[in-house]
Amino acid sequence: MKKTSKRNNNLAVSSIDLNSIKNESQNNFVELLPLEVTLKTFSQLDVRSLCRASVTCRSWNHAIRNNDSLWRPHCLTVRAVCQRQIDDDVESGYSWRVILLRNYQKSKVKILPEKIIHPMDADAWGEILEAELER
Repeated sequence: MKKTSKRNNNLAVSSIDLNSIKNESQNNFVELLPLEVTLKTFSQLDVRSLCRASVTCRSWNHAIRNNDSLWRPHCLTVRAVCQRQIDDDVESGYSWRVILLRNYQKSKVKILPEKIIHPMDADAWGEILEAELER
């Protein structure tokens, strides 16, 4: 016996059909949603999450790897640190993903130590400021 949706009699969907779609896609929204919606979803991710999502499965990898629109905003952020290298890579014809992968490490800020080497009071800072102003 077929179960039908009571919301709209014109669009009767059987539970068997829904289960077969669910089994085929294995809950993979990339295969179910339009490409625009998928890209909008992936565009909300940071670089690390985008890279992790790209190794989730083949369909996610294909959707992420082949869409420069996902990589370009991250690449432009890195451009603030290494503008010349990124501009050279753009002129060379690299994709935004490749440009980001080539230049991402250059943009990382090293972690600063939490401990201060030598604590200074206001008088010490004042002396440093006076010496700099006299220079």
